[in-house]
Amino acid sequence: MNQNETLIQASVVAINGRALMIEGPPGSGKSSLALALIDRGAVLVGDDGVTLRREGAQIVACPPPNIAGRMEVRNIGLIDLPCTSAPLALILTLTEDAPRYPDPVEQRDLLGIAIPALPFRPGDAVQALRAEWALRQHGIADWA
Repeated sequence: MNQNETLIQASVVAINGRALMIEGPPGSGKSSLALALIDRGAVLVGDDGVTLRREGAQIVACPPPNIAGRMEVRNIGLIDLPCTSAPLALILTLTEDAPRYPDPVEQRDLLGIAIPALPFRPGDAVQALRAEWALRQHGIADWA
């Protein structure tokens, strides 16, 4: 890896061409939220590991070669899914202490680029819907 690339431990899905990174401690529900979003039409980028690469003014999330298209589903095992790469638009940090309203929306510096980052409460029945709305409201706009 070079200075414009890093490997991080997180789950990432692409929704309408924008990557949503889900981070949190082990067992916090990263893969469960990613799977719920995939069920709603998202595409896997990486589960529990993803390569971030700076390309110009954006960060592109890419599946690491050793686990590309593989996802661990609790009580099931490893499954194979289609995967893709996409520009990173939002980071969700799974935490029970997430505030009700994100004011202001924080920014996280990754490879010299500011990415919006939200604390996000895990585990309720509408978590995937809330994640999609978070991306619509707070994520970096399409890179068109």
